[in-house]
Amino acid sequence: MSDPSLAEAGRAAVEAIWRIESARLIAALARYTGDLSLAEELAQDALVTALEQWPTTGPPPNPGGWLMTTAKRRAIDRSRRDALHHRTMQTLGARAETHTGERDEIESRLDDAVGDDELALLFAACHPALKREYRVTLTLRCLGGLSTDEIARAFLIPSSAAGQRVSRAKKALRDRGIQLELPTAVDLAPRLDSVLEVIYLVFNEGYSATAGDDWMRPELSHEALRLARRTAALLPDVAEVHGLLALLELTEARGRARIDASGAPVLLQHQDRRRWDRGHITRGLAALARVQDLGTVGRYGVQAAIAGCHAVAPSTAETDWRQIAALYDVLARLWPNPVVTINRAAAHGQAHGPEAGLAILATVPPDELVDYPQRSAVEGELLESAGRHAAAAEAFCRAARATSNLAERTLLERRAREASRLG
Repeated sequence: MSDPSLAEAGRAAVEAIWRIESARLIAALARYTGDLSLAEELAQDALVTALEQWPTTGPPPNPGGWLMTTAKRRAIDRSRRDALHHRTMQTLGARAETHTGERDEIESRLDDAVGDDELALLFAACHPALKREYRVTLTLRCLGGLSTDEIARAFLIPSSAAGQRVSRAKKALRDRGIQLELPTAVDLAPRLDSVLEVIYLVFNEGYSATAGDDWMRPELSHEALRLARRTAALLPDVAEVHGLLALLELTEARGRARIDASGAPVLLQHQDRRRWDRGHITRGLAALARVQDLGTVGRYGVQAAIAGCHAVAPSTAETDWRQIAALYDVLARLWPNPVVTINRAAAHGQAHGPEAGLAILATVPPDELVDYPQRSAVEGELLESAGRHAAAAEAFCRAARATSNLAERTLLERRAREASRLG
């Protein structure tokens, strides 16, 4: 009889490895089959096989390679069935005129390095023929590994709507015959905004998880940073690409200091800056300098400049908050939206006093971002700074109720109690 604890540990190992490997696996399979739904099916088949075997046998030495080999065998088996073979060859545009060497061809395609596959899928999913929301949602699902619920929270839409977007995006790819290949240089520019937005959203979900027990999901932020670096290498003369890379590097630098030894969140003002990663900061400042050299600063470049102000400051008290507030004023003109307004309010509260921040926060319409926890959290911060502790406690309570992340809720509930005692 198998040991239930070993089986549970094996299942947990499968799920952890899947989170890391699924994007690369799906991207490689999609490049060969030309059918994203089929690629996901094959990858899921490999996952099911792993769930059946690994809890008993344990994960293999190279789990990613094992999943690829298993999915590869499924691809070969399915392609050799007459009906599915015919469908696959039609999707591929009849790339092969005969069946001779079919197994060798599949083996060769699926054994290629998968990094380029992910980038190719990223740009393919951001094809201008697709609606903007389809581009971003599809890539978050297939490359970012986000669940439908997480995508819904990222866009502040119902889960059912997010699920429909994923399904319709896949259908649009098939119906329009969009090839899952890296586009030519001429085709890159129209897709770049969506590509950068996808990377940005995936990073944010990893850096501040919207749901679950953990404050962060580092596998997502690391994946987004890797994609940002690859995109910057692909487009070395595009300022906004380097702006995004700078923003991610400088933000990721604070990652280790954002949690304590028990895994509880640590806010910026309480972080031990000696734990900030100097390598990320050096790379981020270099990317920011590249933006300045190119002479065009967009919304990611401005956010990177804000992150740079934090990175070079010895402490919260010594941070140039007036410069940060001025940069948020610029960002609000470049990219006007309620989330920017909330962050701008926080910055002005630090630079010019809590009442200045509250005045900016009051410009956000009452019916916008009602369920966005940071709106109430920033209000709580500003009210607390203004000495209005009872009102701050109420704001922190609202923020705690709005979040789906356990670590964040625990932090906000603690802050509510502290403010209540002072009030």
